[in-house]
Amino acid sequence: MNELLSREKFLKTTALAGAALLVNSLEGWASTRPDKKLRVAVIGCGSVSNRYLPQLLSSKMIEVVSLCDIKPERAAAQNKEYKVNAATYGHIDEMLKGVPFDMMVTLTDMQVHGELNRKALLAGKHVWSEKPMANTYAEGKALLDLARSRKLRIWGAPAVVNSPQFAYMSKMIQEGKLGRIAAAHGQYGHTGPTWSAFFYEKGGGSMPDLGVYNMATLTGLLGPARSVMAMTSIVNPERTVDDKGKIKVEAEDNAQILMEHDKGVISHVMCGFNYFDPHGHEAGNQALHSIQIYGDYGNMRLIGYDWETNGVMMDLHWDKPAELVCTDKGGYEWQEGARVVGESLVNGTEPRINVEHALHVLEIIEAARKSSATGMKIKLKSKFPWPIVK
Repeated sequence: MNELLSREKFLKTTALAGAALLVNSLEGWASTRPDKKLRVAVIGCGSVSNRYLPQLLSSKMIEVVSLCDIKPERAAAQNKEYKVNAATYGHIDEMLKGVPFDMMVTLTDMQVHGELNRKALLAGKHVWSEKPMANTYAEGKALLDLARSRKLRIWGAPAVVNSPQFAYMSKMIQEGKLGRIAAAHGQYGHTGPTWSAFFYEKGGGSMPDLGVYNMATLTGLLGPARSVMAMTSIVNPERTVDDKGKIKVEAEDNAQILMEHDKGVISHVMCGFNYFDPHGHEAGNQALHSIQIYGDYGNMRLIGYDWETNGVMMDLHWDKPAELVCTDKGGYEWQEGARVVGESLVNGTEPRINVEHALHVLEIIEAARKSSATGMKIKLKSKFPWPIVK
């Protein structure tokens, strides 16, 4: 009991101290540029930018001033397609020396996120990074320390905590509607992307691409993980991809992860690039549940994906059918993260998305790989302010 109390006190104290520091940095930016738009530079103009650019361009508080890609023709094409009227570049160094901007949005291959994010911070820019924000927990923590030392902000995807369904499920847990929580399960998989090799190369894998969503959702709902056990594997040793043809798979394409939380709660995540799912997004939309939370009074299921939510199924009675509730998405889209944090910089408010949470998930991925390699349970050291929804 004393250990639990001290842990909860630590989390609360850390949250209050961190919140004060972060809000001060937000208010500081807002006060230096009153009534002005946040100038955003996007690096990485591949397929994901097709989801991000409409979000950024829809905001009255944000102006996209630069587009950058190692294939300059892609930056030029997106500039024309979305009528951005931005400067275009073929290298981050050129972009950092070019048109002034306030925040960089990183949408490149995941293996170079950390390097690019560090360059932006050193140049005095805020950062929103697609997942993961770095290759290792140590690299990610160093980025956060660098940002704080320069009174800058860095955030990392995913933005699953923003959905109304996440907020509803969090509220049900906090209010004890399910009784004492015992276990939870998350799953996300498909037959694997074919448009780029980076998913299968070292530093890629199904955990940072797919499992990251469920890890963020389950830790966001249940609190930080204390330890991790996992098994990972490569089911398909060769893949054929659009940009490189036939390649050798170097990163896990199949993973099963167990996470131990406070109060005896255990959660499980399964993710992979070899999962046939006729109900999933390859078929158009996920009609079944992808997250399930079990308590001793009831259980609830998130219908759809945690990044593309369709409602919550509440199962609280022996003699009554489960009820589908909270079906309104409230405008939530998984690609909204950069817009939301950008607007928070302009408004001087603190978003629900939290960088310590992204770092915690990054440590879980790293610990899962270590556990799979050693067969041991790996204790975690990172924390984040929790509960996320109060």
